[in-house]
Amino acid sequence: MNRRYFLMSSAAATASQSVRALASPNDTVRVAVVGCGGRGSSHVGAWTSLPNVELAALVDVDDSHSERYIGSLQKRGKKPVPTFRDIRKVLEDKNIDAVSIASPNHWHTLQTIWACQAGKDVYVEKPCSHNVFESRQIIAAARKYNRMVQQGSQSRSSVALQEAVQKMKEGVIGEVYMARGLCFKYRNTIGKTPVEPVPPGVDYDMWTGPAPLRPFTKNRFHYNWHWFWDTGNGDLGNQGIHEVDIARWGLGVTHPTKVTAIGGKFMFDDDQETPNTISASYEFNVGGKAKMMTFEVRHWYSHHEAGIGGERPGNTIGNTFYGSNGYLVIDGYNKYSTFVGREQQPGPARSERENHFENFVNSVRSRKSGDLTAEIEEGALSCVLMHLANVSYRLGRTLHWDEKTWTVKGDAEANKMLTRNYRAPYIVPAKV
Repeated sequence: MNRRYFLMSSAAATASQSVRALASPNDTVRVAVVGCGGRGSSHVGAWTSLPNVELAALVDVDDSHSERYIGSLQKRGKKPVPTFRDIRKVLEDKNIDAVSIASPNHWHTLQTIWACQAGKDVYVEKPCSHNVFESRQIIAAARKYNRMVQQGSQSRSSVALQEAVQKMKEGVIGEVYMARGLCFKYRNTIGKTPVEPVPPGVDYDMWTGPAPLRPFTKNRFHYNWHWFWDTGNGDLGNQGIHEVDIARWGLGVTHPTKVTAIGGKFMFDDDQETPNTISASYEFNVGGKAKMMTFEVRHWYSHHEAGIGGERPGNTIGNTFYGSNGYLVIDGYNKYSTFVGREQQPGPARSERENHFENFVNSVRSRKSGDLTAEIEEGALSCVLMHLANVSYRLGRTLHWDEKTWTVKGDAEANKMLTRNYRAPYIVPAKV
């Protein structure tokens, strides 16, 4: 493994200028998918369905995942593509225009920075960062290397939700003062799994990357990595980050002034480290006026709120916005409704699917970051809210945030938790 791949140097900037340029809007955009787990299948499905887009390569540390994807492509009549365990191999290919990242959370920022340095545009799954420091660095990399970088917050491309936010700006529910995000999702215990040998065909060192190298257990590996602080951010940073982003978007806020969160692990005695139940509250100051946001994660049986999730038992995933003249409900990613006045009369409503992947490709062609509906700065700012709530929960106290310095006021312990000790050589740099 060549040391040059790990260095943040002027050579990276030179490389970013040498990738092929798209000649026209009809030019084929060649995309490599990084991460062949559950979410990666949506990426592959998109890039093999959109016109003038070509799936160019697959990257996964588990050979069985890559092989399964290749088999799926062949069953659909698609041609197989090269597979790799290391993203840096595809970053060497000047014929690849973009990378589509669906790896575990702890890899998102570093892989995005490497890709930007190599002159690639990036579609990166939410959350784009594993901690607050990474949120800042991923923005810096996109700016320095002038790349199109999109977070996988699909709701931002929903015509219905775009209309909902516009309606709130127009005053359909009056002055909006509060947003509430909900992530009530049935999740069973993950149990306990023993330490065991790394499975054949798995590069566990590469999978671990920037995180501490722990003994291998099945619970720390595929999917359940979400529930360990080394690699995930709990359900607040898994499903919940979608609703956190929608709440911040609709409320029209950026940085909070105050964050507090409480919660815990209830019912189950298992390997999970992150809370399965958490309630977070945020305070914002917008032009001298206070605004409030709350967010709640529950893991088990729950009721529906404000009609979110329908009448049948199941998940309740969405948002409610409260104004001086009514409230607006977002159900999932692509549907909203309003209830206006004292009598809560039905107001404007809409349901329409999004096409977030198409938005990214169109922006790659236009070279206008403003065309991205979830441009990386928007995604990174929403991730900051999630990270601060997790820090507040872990420390058991309220955090007072300074948006100018991106630090917690008067709390050295909290500030230490805004970043991590990176495992060399997989280090997110202080200067990109």
